[in-house]
Amino acid sequence: MRHNIAIFVSGSGTNCENIVRHFAHHPSIQVALVVSSNPRAGAISRIKPYGIPTLVVDRERLASEAFVQQLRSDFQIDFVVLAGFLMRVPDTLTRAFDHRMVNIHPALLPRYGGKGMYGRHVHEAVKANGEAETGMTIHWVSSVIDGGAIISQFTTAIAPTDTVDDIAHKEHELEMAHFPSEIERIIATMDAGQV
Repeated sequence: MRHNIAIFVSGSGTNCENIVRHFAHHPSIQVALVVSSNPRAGAISRIKPYGIPTLVVDRERLASEAFVQQLRSDFQIDFVVLAGFLMRVPDTLTRAFDHRMVNIHPALLPRYGGKGMYGRHVHEAVKANGEAETGMTIHWVSSVIDGGAIISQFTTAIAPTDTVDDIAHKEHELEMAHFPSEIERIIATMDAGQV
């Protein structure tokens, strides 16, 4: 079965490009669209050489049924990946892509999740609490921010001397190493009817 992925971004797009590269020659999965909440997101210029269509959306358009229809009819999207997407995902999308939309979170949920917990804010909280480890979580997207069921987690140790930047770097390495292959595994599991 062929799958078209849409990647939703807001920032620099390192995860986005990593995913695009991973699926560049995949026989049954392709990145068909990149959606950004930020017209100046680095992700847009980062993926330009790959020739993938991009859309910039505001909050109103994101929540519209017309946008859901556009994803399905114009781009045949059947799976959505949030890769540093900072806008709240509206119910129209969580319903339309129920168990077909995943998010990556830069901590070990359910700790350090919820409103305001993104990017550096997460790593600062991890450091402030003197955690011995951190990691990344891949989870289904639901109507609750960072509240969808956890699919997988990967951990890394933190030394007491690690700075916030060190923690961020260690966690980002996990994302680069595991996120694309986990997306592939999730889709394969979905195809096998095990989701």
